[in-house]
Amino acid sequence: MAQSYIWFSSAVAFAISMSATPGPNNTMVTSSGATFGFTRTIPHILGISFGFPAMLIAIALGAGELLRSYPWIEDVMKWIGIAYLLWLAWRIASTHPKRKDMGGKNRRKPLTFIQAVLFQWVNPKAWIIALSAIVTYTTKDNIFSQSIELGIIFLIACLFAVSFWTSMGVGAAKLLRSERALWIFNLAMAGLLVASLVPMIMGE
Repeated sequence: MAQSYIWFSSAVAFAISMSATPGPNNTMVTSSGATFGFTRTIPHILGISFGFPAMLIAIALGAGELLRSYPWIEDVMKWIGIAYLLWLAWRIASTHPKRKDMGGKNRRKPLTFIQAVLFQWVNPKAWIIALSAIVTYTTKDNIFSQSIELGIIFLIACLFAVSFWTSMGVGAAKLLRSERALWIFNLAMAGLLVASLVPMIMGE
């Protein structure tokens, strides 16, 4: 019983710290919250919250063996993810937000649920977290039950974390009274998105 409590407490602390810290997902929902508002960002929030646990469980139960047999696949996915994130950063930075109260229309659209789910598979930070969680919190004998438990823990942690970061973006938008200010905010978000890739690139 004590060992189970220690495992659970440690896994929860890990999930919260990994979900709440700045990274591609949180940067993107912050920008989305500022640009589109909380309600329109909900599919993005749910896509992350369900997509990452699904990815973690899939890797633990099946894809992990494939990666051990063909480690180059992980490298390919990593660089595809980095390239995609750089494109997203450019997209965020190059689009001027249009405030609704100024009668503007934004040509960008928030990510859909499916897009956010699929994005987890090309998100380098998501891969690092998933692999770290599997190595640290699963054993060969209990990998099925432990990976399911980890998935549920991360689902709840992600849901609260990305909702918080989205709310931060919504709050920032209320303070920024001009389209130029919103654009500068999104430039900062794009910069943070690029900065979040540096440790992954340097770690190569």
